[in-house]
Amino acid sequence: MLAPVRSAPFWNLLPPEVKTVALTLALLGLSVTVGACRKPEPGTARAPVVLERRTVPETPEVTQIPPRRRADGCLEGAPAVAKAPPPPHHLSGRLGLWVAQVDPVTLTPVRAVGTNPDSVFPLASTYKQAVLWALLREFDAGRVSPTERFDVTHQNQSLGGYPYDGTNVRDLSLRMIRYSDNTATDILHRRVGLERVQAVADDLGLCHTRLILPTRDWWVAQVGLSQTFNSTTRWAAARGKDRLNLAALIDKDAQAYRSDYLQRKLDTYFEQRHKLDDDLRVHNLSTPYELGTLIAYEFLKPGLSPRARKWQHEVMSSGYGRSALRAQHAGNVVNFGGKGGNGWRLLTYSGYFQTKDGRHVVYAFMQHGADQTYTLPLTRRAFAWINEGVDAVLGPQKPTKSRKPKH
Repeated sequence: MLAPVRSAPFWNLLPPEVKTVALTLALLGLSVTVGACRKPEPGTARAPVVLERRTVPETPEVTQIPPRRRADGCLEGAPAVAKAPPPPHHLSGRLGLWVAQVDPVTLTPVRAVGTNPDSVFPLASTYKQAVLWALLREFDAGRVSPTERFDVTHQNQSLGGYPYDGTNVRDLSLRMIRYSDNTATDILHRRVGLERVQAVADDLGLCHTRLILPTRDWWVAQVGLSQTFNSTTRWAAARGKDRLNLAALIDKDAQAYRSDYLQRKLDTYFEQRHKLDDDLRVHNLSTPYELGTLIAYEFLKPGLSPRARKWQHEVMSSGYGRSALRAQHAGNVVNFGGKGGNGWRLLTYSGYFQTKDGRHVVYAFMQHGADQTYTLPLTRRAFAWINEGVDAVLGPQKPTKSRKPKH
């Protein structure tokens, strides 16, 4: 989940109990790293609703027109919606947000707000939910068994913590989402197939969404260790078979290096020559709107069997975000699934939840180029903005008063 650099704590190297403490502190607004986080600026009043593209009523109601595809099969950009309220606390860098109540049948937005919904951002570990969805498709097709076991090798070990030898597919999927385990992710990504993970986006016409590379691959490419990546100018625009062929060669390059060697190279890269444009060249990518669309289908129309849906719910509900939602503290969340990701100057959070009265909400937050190199302490600020977006879509989510214990 974190960018693996020596100057910042390594999220995936931390034991689960330390991660829990770190997230709790982050939500309380406390810094848990060495290095200065900017102090929150005074909260700003919510601005009047302004437009992204056309005049709409003050309520962010959206005309329910099914998503349309262009002649090339790509989904058109986000519908015209009201601009999201401003972040209540300072968030630096380039920002994107999409919060929408979606119709559970058509999956079109009923009410939505957005900021830069069609801008492309690195996904970091948020992409791992697509690996789970692709895995469950393979499970339903009878090509993957949840009891299949894997060992950790020099070829498949990624950065950070990693599972014990002999861990089965079911437990790897839980590690991938709950602990954002990179090695578990890469094992499953390769087992499913690079092209089948990418197909999660391609089947929906999400042409700005790239999901094809396992975690180690993008880091190897970023530091210049992939001869394939270094020798081509086609990668950014590659699609279909061309992208798959290049990705397979990059993946082969990546498996040639030990993870400790890659770690040292990354330390030097991030400390001395990191460029934001490099993130966009190598990372898996999406836009807030396209990721929100993917999440809507992932949770409401995944095309999975009841057994696979149960597996999906159990794993995705362990992802981070439920406790950070005001709607949860208002007692208004009955189903939830979420995933976050962070790295060197980038942070992402996404999720789905269903309310007590049957409304379905998706959200996607993206930040790239933050002033802070280690972004996990920005979690509280990120969710403060997500919650503002949820309030704009659903109405204010007011926490219920805690009852005094009976004597």
